[in-house]
Amino acid sequence: MKNFLAAEHAVRTAAPFELLDAVRATLVEHYDALSVELLMADYGLTVLQPVTELPHTSEPLSVNGTPAGRAFASQDPLSHAVSGGGAVDLFLPVTVRGDRLGILTVRVPEERCTPEEVAELTALAEILGREIVVADRDTDVYLQARRASRLTLAAEMQWQLLPGRACTRTEYAIGAQLEPAYAIHGDNFDWAVTSETLTLTITNGMGEGIEAALLTNLAVNALRNARRAGIGIADQAALADQALYAQHRGEEYVSTLLLSFELETGRVRAVDAGSPQLWRQRGMTVEHIPFEAQLPLGMFEESQYVAQEFQVRPGDRLLFVSDGVYAALSETGEEYGERMLARAIQAASLLPASAVPRAILQELADHLNAVADDDALVVCLDWFGRETRA
Repeated sequence: MKNFLAAEHAVRTAAPFELLDAVRATLVEHYDALSVELLMADYGLTVLQPVTELPHTSEPLSVNGTPAGRAFASQDPLSHAVSGGGAVDLFLPVTVRGDRLGILTVRVPEERCTPEEVAELTALAEILGREIVVADRDTDVYLQARRASRLTLAAEMQWQLLPGRACTRTEYAIGAQLEPAYAIHGDNFDWAVTSETLTLTITNGMGEGIEAALLTNLAVNALRNARRAGIGIADQAALADQALYAQHRGEEYVSTLLLSFELETGRVRAVDAGSPQLWRQRGMTVEHIPFEAQLPLGMFEESQYVAQEFQVRPGDRLLFVSDGVYAALSETGEEYGERMLARAIQAASLLPASAVPRAILQELADHLNAVADDDALVVCLDWFGRETRA
């Protein structure tokens, strides 16, 4: 425990841009580490990028078929004996509240690979993840390391607007992904939680490129501003609608699905203001859950919105998809459609929520025989519910 506390202090007091150097030095000193490497998941969740001093970079590792990739997918620490004996490579998830940031790879002497020390190193990897999230306010080091290629300006704006790509609490787990990851423009998701409610929004701004990103940015911040005023989702939609109409006079608008979950009861209130769809997997049944369609935000002046209600049960999986998924066309003009989407949802049944969006988007890419050129968004929410207190 003494070694752990000393290492924790070193990580928490390091300068934002020197976190990896601090981790490496303290693990060498207190755990006899032979090498330490930090791998960040790229925006497409396809490779793990080594954190190095730019412009010098090391080769990325695939998330498929590598020990680091397996640890990233399973979110469990993985050990691998080094060829020749005498040392062990540990692959430790760097994760913050379910949001998978990457993997910390630590090579230690075989005798230091005890259950107690592996548990301490695993905890230190989680602490490192939290420090990276804080450090991102002050340095670009870790954001740069995530890039397998250059982001478009629109994509830069969209990724900076997101709350994360996953979130786990006792009552639920969320996973989300956008494609094309390096050229996304109009699609977006957002969430916020209190002790009693989870608010989730799925947004699709019309247009392309920077214009779509600017439009979505305005919509998301208008919704956040209304939400933080403590009002219900119908009024949140109305205020965001007014903000968009005031700026664009109905010439540009945003499709949005807003939902508010009661954590205690599973009661959900929803406002369907456009094209994002909700699908539910309950047991072996996968079905599209339709709502009464209402006007997209910003289309007309002073639109009125009404929330509808439905119930989620423990074990339910909810999937939210943009029209870039269910309406995508293959090279031969075949629409991805409800049948293929339902099949993709079924195929991902055994995956955790954080891995489901990537799996469904890969199925979509296989259908298109290419990476999607239109925005495609998938958000997965697994509902566990709150235990009833006696």
